[in-house]
Amino acid sequence: MSIVKDKNMEILYSYHDNLIKQVNNSFFRYLFKEIHWDQRMLAIKGPRGSGKTTLMLQYIRFLLQKPREQVLFITADHYWFYTHNLVETADEFYKNGGRYLFIDEVHKYPNWSRELKNIYDGYPEVRIVFSSSSALDIYRGESDLSRRVITYELPGLSFREFLELGGHGKFPSYDLVNLIQNHHEIAIDILNKVQPLPLFKKYLKYGYLPLFHEGSPEEIPIRLNQTINAVIETDLGHIQEYGAGTAFKIKKLLGVIAESVPFKPNISAIARKLEVSRDSIYSWFSFLENARLLNLLTMEGKGISLLQKPEKVYLENTNLANALSLQPDLGSIRETFLLNQLLNKKIKVTLPDKGDFLAEGIHIEVGGKNKSSKQVRGQDTFLIASDGIETGLKNRVPLWLFGFLY
Repeated sequence: MSIVKDKNMEILYSYHDNLIKQVNNSFFRYLFKEIHWDQRMLAIKGPRGSGKTTLMLQYIRFLLQKPREQVLFITADHYWFYTHNLVETADEFYKNGGRYLFIDEVHKYPNWSRELKNIYDGYPEVRIVFSSSSALDIYRGESDLSRRVITYELPGLSFREFLELGGHGKFPSYDLVNLIQNHHEIAIDILNKVQPLPLFKKYLKYGYLPLFHEGSPEEIPIRLNQTINAVIETDLGHIQEYGAGTAFKIKKLLGVIAESVPFKPNISAIARKLEVSRDSIYSWFSFLENARLLNLLTMEGKGISLLQKPEKVYLENTNLANALSLQPDLGSIRETFLLNQLLNKKIKVTLPDKGDFLAEGIHIEVGGKNKSSKQVRGQDTFLIASDGIETGLKNRVPLWLFGFLY
């Protein structure tokens, strides 16, 4: 990358100012309060559209509140970097009093890990916060950042956050054990403020990403398909250097999965159909999981490795199912939602011998309001996650209530 000795960084500050004035404090993602912002280097990973950029801008405007010359928000694909690099930008920033550097979409910048390491080591007074695609493995960059960076994951909205962003009220989140033990009382408290079932249906269709608040529901599937294409063609292209042919095959794989989720993969058959190796399929599953387009479920008691066949493959969230399929299966939608919310809460989930999911020692069967418990009744600890009910009783918990885990 050629370097032009043009130190007029006012271009970057003007870009920073325009973005800062557009953010408000009407809604904060749950992660905002969980981040330890005083670390020297922070990474915020998450799917496209989850709110990473807004999270950083809100911190700058409403919590950090430092003088203009001390803070700079830049995006890694800004045209400034056609003729400048990150290290020289940080150097000029520091010499002019800069101490807080925010870099959006760092995965779009070549040699990002090496230059971040150089900035971290060379400018100890500068704090760095950067965002990236979920697919980026920060700890496998060409420079070792493992001792330097603290990483946070920002998933899509929970049902609880969807309600708040949509103006339907503010509600607390609950850990899994508390939610299960006290589900009836919790549900009653929520029902005193909002009628959840109609809103839950909307959430499953288009409410997982904050973009639902920016346009009409009819636009969401179109925008989600654009996001899917961008993740596969652009993000994975930056990270894995995929060509157009590989991107096309990965999209075909995603289409096959979307038509049959929860998908029980036959790796050999898929490899033959796409004319690639079995190892390529395993690798693509892993990349799509990291990019938050898929969730992979393995059997209870089995380890996790790159070349291990998942027992079931789910789309990462229910909105993807509605974007990729005209009539997604309702049973699959229910399972996709529950798995998504459990994983976003950082709960380990496996496929048990009986039931749909095993989470924290609890066997969970997912279904409608009349779902039987016969498949899990013999287990010491089990519950039925039932769709279509406002409140539950004993081991029958409303499915929508699992949207209050984070």
